[in-house]
Amino acid sequence: MSDREGHSGLPPVDDDLSLPKATVAKMITELLPSDVTCAKETRDLVIECCVEFIHLISSEANEICEQDSKKTIAPEHIIGALKRLGFESFTEEVEDVLKDHKQQQKDREKKVSKLEQSGKTEEELWEEQQRLFAESRAKYESQQQ
Repeated sequence: MSDREGHSGLPPVDDDLSLPKATVAKMITELLPSDVTCAKETRDLVIECCVEFIHLISSEANEICEQDSKKTIAPEHIIGALKRLGFESFTEEVEDVLKDHKQQQKDREKKVSKLEQSGKTEEELWEEQQRLFAESRAKYESQQQ
């Protein structure tokens, strides 16, 4: 059963919402000095705090979204929620992360698959691959003699 499933294997209800324990433990370990450890109870408390923080921000963002007569929470709603709740110090970093994310999305969209880029059909590419394998095999075998 994953950390996100309820005790019955059904989708979680509010009381069962959580974050993956292994992921949180890894993040904590990476942030702490090597000579400091984190107790399981502490990790669980961090998870509960994170879930509560997410719930708080989401609820506030939802209110802002409704005030804007929107049906989808957008990044600006999250940033507005952070400001409303007194987390202004987080907004600059959140905006930087959002900017990086948008750039990554643009870069992904620009990438054309090698198949499309080649201008060849799958069959032509497969034939070329077979030819290259044969050439490589012949070269290898001639070196073995």
